Amino acid sequence: MVIVGAIIVFVSLLGGFLWGGGNLITLIQPSEFLVIGGAAVGSLLIANPISILKKILNGIIGSLKGPKANKQAYIEVLKLLYELFQFAKREGLIALEQHIEKPESSPILSKYATFLNNPHGVEFLCDTLKVVLSGGVPAHDLEELMDLDLEAHHEEDAIPAASLSIMGDAFPGLGIVAAVLGIIITMGSIGAGAEAVGHHVASALVGTFLGVLLSYGFVGPLARAMDFNRTKDARYMQCIKAALLSFAKGAPASVAIEYGRRTIDPDSRPTFKETEDAIKGSR
Repeated sequence: MVIVGAIIVFVSLLGGFLWGGGNLITLIQPSEFLVIGGAAVGSLLIANPISILKKILNGIIGSLKGPKANKQAYIEVLKLLYELFQFAKREGLIALEQHIEKPESSPILSKYATFLNNPHGVEFLCDTLKVVLSGGVPAHDLEELMDLDLEAHHEEDAIPAASLSIMGDAFPGLGIVAAVLGIIITMGSIGAGAEAVGHHVASALVGTFLGVLLSYGFVGPLARAMDFNRTKDARYMQCIKAALLSFAKGAPASVAIEYGRRTIDPDSRPTFKETEDAIKGSR
């Protein structure tokens, strides 16, 4: 939908401009592009370390693909949790150690590629189960521990979208800067005749147009899409947390994963029957 939306924005703007008798050549002003684009990228580099810049790039790419936490991903993680909990009930908690120490070589975890491709999910699950194995941690303390982990990651994951949003908010101002520079050039060419002055004024106005367009037509909505994906993916961790907490309280495996299933947002939540069928398949 990000790609579809971008195409609609382009077609609507350029189509309306041409319909009104505009000339596309007028909009091609490389100097304005350089001023606005260079200033925006430079300000982004000033404000963010390399690690955040990488996350912004990954977030932009991820917004084109949509949230990772779709219905299939949830079905897989529920199956995984059910298998782990059943294994622990059957073999004893200590038997889980071989699976959580090296999850990539675990006979259970290695079957679920979607889960293993989520580093935070793997770390969260394995570290929490290690605490459970150590014993002596009440359920409410375990919940607090998991909340601390999720809160830290939530704050960190919010930075890329916020940084991109700030850059989007700056585009109208940068457009004005480009326009002011264009007017300065115009003032220096007053004696060159009306045609030259008109060309420079049009170039300056393109800067203002481009700044507002990038802010409200592309960068702002893209930052919103990144934040939406982050929120959806955070639900994935809440699902794992709810199931783990229920298991730590002594609930049967089927009940524990039902706690996890109920935390999933309705758009991505598998039905009770879909979950039950998936569990039967894992059995």
